[in-house]
Amino acid sequence: MGISLTKGGNLSLTKAAPGLTQVSVGLGWDARTTTGVKFDLDASALGLGGDGRILSNEWFVFFNQKRSPAGAIEHRGDNRTGDGSGDDEVIAVDLSALPPELNSVTFAASVYEAEQNGVSFGQVRNAFIRVVNNSDQSELARYDLTEDASTETAMVFGELYRSGEEWKFRAIGQGYSTGLSGIAADFGVAL
Repeated sequence: MGISLTKGGNLSLTKAAPGLTQVSVGLGWDARTTTGVKFDLDASALGLGGDGRILSNEWFVFFNQKRSPAGAIEHRGDNRTGDGSGDDEVIAVDLSALPPELNSVTFAASVYEAEQNGVSFGQVRNAFIRVVNNSDQSELARYDLTEDASTETAMVFGELYRSGEEWKFRAIGQGYSTGLSGIAADFGVAL
């Protein structure tokens, strides 16, 4: 079991796993059953420069664009129900293939067609993000989101970021009432 983080907490992945080159970032959630409305959450990742903006639209990885340049960030598939235990969607990151101008990779989840279905993160429970070392499948870090997000339709869960020669992970838990398009716009994705 990895280090359990609270909102704003961070962990040096490089120190926790010397020689770390590849990780899988798992995002998971369960749908509350009180409303009866079926919905889909979608994980995404944004490769950002030192200015906090996306390097280019090619670095916005989501269900319609599953790979970044050179496959450094790869979305492993869309789970449309959130059923079952464990990771619902996984995004693999090859740290050694990320270009030097990339400073961080931000991970988010959004409710698909939230406005049409009247669904927000208020209908989501047990949401989490975790970082797994691909070489031995050990969990390095985990952040369980516990905040009530009754109006938010998207959420930035966490980020991998460079700090000198190290790679670190930070738990964020930032909600957006503007969905995935709001997150994309904030990080400079050309829509």
